[in-house]
Amino acid sequence: MRNIYLSLLCVLIFAVPIQADEAGEVRDLLQGKIDIVLALLQDKELDKAHRNEQITDIVVPLFDYKAMARLSLGKKHWSTLSQEQQTMFSDLFIKRLQNSYLDKLDLFSDEKILYGEPLAKGKKVHMPTTLVSKDSRIEMLYKFYRSKKGWKIYDVEIGGVSVIQTYRSQFDEVLSEGTIDDLLEKLKTDGAFVIPAPDSQSSTD
Repeated sequence: MRNIYLSLLCVLIFAVPIQADEAGEVRDLLQGKIDIVLALLQDKELDKAHRNEQITDIVVPLFDYKAMARLSLGKKHWSTLSQEQQTMFSDLFIKRLQNSYLDKLDLFSDEKILYGEPLAKGKKVHMPTTLVSKDSRIEMLYKFYRSKKGWKIYDVEIGGVSVIQTYRSQFDEVLSEGTIDDLLEKLKTDGAFVIPAPDSQSSTD
């Protein structure tokens, strides 16, 4: 029995540094990428098209867009699609996510990013950040998992609202009354699905 307790103690002692190292790895990865993006946004000499191209090259490898597509539709609906429909849905969903991200870059002014402490969640890591401007603060939580190609984001919470859950709710509403073809057509329409703007907190609170 004593040996069992000692074994468990050793597992706990050596497990903590591994989680801490992984969490730190995620924080450094995200912070490094965001810092480069902010530097590009602050470079007024870059034309918009060239800037967006560089930012896309930096940001895209961070996300597992295909996983996000599956999660946004949910197992119930995803499993009913043909391979062709899955590919079409994924392509449209990924394009929507990337365009939405690039559109929001035009709103950038004087924002800064504050980084919280990464949280190990089993085999996943949640990385909290705060988007701070002159008169507001918006909490953002990046959710990572370790894929075969390294750490990838599979969801983002903005002001406590999950991007994946929000899209899933909207997709469920369409599919409850229509078909996957209806959903695919709506995905092609600008403004058909939106992520609600988060309630920002006053920086003077």
